[in-house]
Amino acid sequence: MAVELNSEATTLQRIKSGKLVEGLEHMSPTYLEGIKRILTVSADTELISAPAYFRAAQDAPSLNAFGTAISIVQDELAHAHIAYRLLEDLGADKDWLIYQRPAAEWKYPYAFDVPLDSWYELVVANAFYDQAGYELLSDVYHSTTFGPWKRALAKVDKEETFHLRHGQQWIKRLAPDPAELEKLQHAADWMFMLTVEWFGLPDSEKRHNEQLDYGFKGRSNDELRQAWMAKVVPFCDEVGLRVPAHREADAWVLDVPFPARFDAVAKRWAFEEGQIGWDQVLKRWKARGPMNNEYVASLQRGWSASG
Repeated sequence: MAVELNSEATTLQRIKSGKLVEGLEHMSPTYLEGIKRILTVSADTELISAPAYFRAAQDAPSLNAFGTAISIVQDELAHAHIAYRLLEDLGADKDWLIYQRPAAEWKYPYAFDVPLDSWYELVVANAFYDQAGYELLSDVYHSTTFGPWKRALAKVDKEETFHLRHGQQWIKRLAPDPAELEKLQHAADWMFMLTVEWFGLPDSEKRHNEQLDYGFKGRSNDELRQAWMAKVVPFCDEVGLRVPAHREADAWVLDVPFPARFDAVAKRWAFEEGQIGWDQVLKRWKARGPMNNEYVASLQRGWSASG
């Protein structure tokens, strides 16, 4: 039986009174559209990280290290399942989203479309990407008005902390060796700015203001970007990794043009060309990167074979 949605005024009044939104019966059409959008990005990001991390885990220096990386992959699959199940409860076709949706229509940060080819890139991804994921999901956990997601994220929040600490601990272990530090630096050179980009359009360009208006999250893109740099830049300074950012007055400031053109095949930023427009970044995001088709195909392979 179809559930009748609320008016915008009724939904906003519920939120302002401090009550959580528990299901379709408490949602307006705008709320429903917005929560499905942010849940899809979260679900896709968690799921696509599994083949991305598995690829690099095969370069693990030991069987124990490989096992730890695989446990992270298992966590990401579980996190994705939570978000897709919530989407299913909101009327989405979970099977289509995971197994039949064209690769180009998946919605996750562009960083995961660039291959992680080594153990060094995996641990930097854990330290950078998972810190970004932690900032985003921790913000949702503390601020979201959608009750089922808030409760589910209590578990996810703790596991994301494990992932980022895995990266930090490995970097601390490797960094004292100059040869190892050089390999970590090579990874950080392209991955740091991709993670700065991870948080999306600057607040001045943001298109979906309902994420804040309806309490899907508590902080804006730029605020989350600053929170991420506040954790990552001091850590990099501590272990000897050079990253293009510094503290100035009460904010973290980038030392390179942003946004800038990125060559995903060469894993290189064209900072020498200067700053580009966000329209060019959006074009790159929409076109997806080199691993998009391969990763999505790996997730959909079983379904395709059975069909």
